Amino acid sequence: MSFTLANMVTFEEEIKKSRFQAIAAAVENEQQVKNFLEEHKDLSTTHQCWAWKIGHQVRFNDDGEPSGTAGRPILATIEGNELTNVIVLVNRWYGGIKLGTGGLVRAYGGCAGQCLVLAEKIELIEKKEVQFSCLFNEWAIIQYELVQQQIEYQESYIDTGVVIQARLQVHQIEPLRLKLQDVSRGRELLKVIETQENDT
Repeated sequence: MSFTLANMVTFEEEIKKSRFQAIAAAVENEQQVKNFLEEHKDLSTTHQCWAWKIGHQVRFNDDGEPSGTAGRPILATIEGNELTNVIVLVNRWYGGIKLGTGGLVRAYGGCAGQCLVLAEKIELIEKKEVQFSCLFNEWAIIQYELVQQQIEYQESYIDTGVVIQARLQVHQIEPLRLKLQDVSRGRELLKVIETQENDT
């Protein structure tokens, strides 16, 4: 069972005159990671170290700290909390006292860990993309169903009817498939779009 964060959370502490600030948030894809890092860019910091995990993909960055002393310990706290689809950024404002490699590992990992302790964790529910079509006169019934189930969708209109792309929780797929077959009298099929996990 995997968990993610219900909302963004921050934690600050001072360690030997250096100020550390951790910011943790839920992310669903690399674009959201980029947006998060862009939003939290802070030129006043000495280092902005981070780690994220989305599914089986992980990345981390030491941002000038000695290799392995910042990003990896942050990632270890994410994995230690059984979290995924999460990014943790730890900002450091250097206070003039060197912490040494062991001290840095403890500071970055500890600050990230304290931040995640404060976070409300929610069970991560897997979602899949699906695509299907229906006739114009069937769309109102299907659309009502999507709205009732709070399913995200986009529709596009073509000559023969409506093409719908939706993103829904795994347990919602089968009921929607049956509804579509019922409404279209078995004519239309629901296709699950398998997204490729690209490891760039």
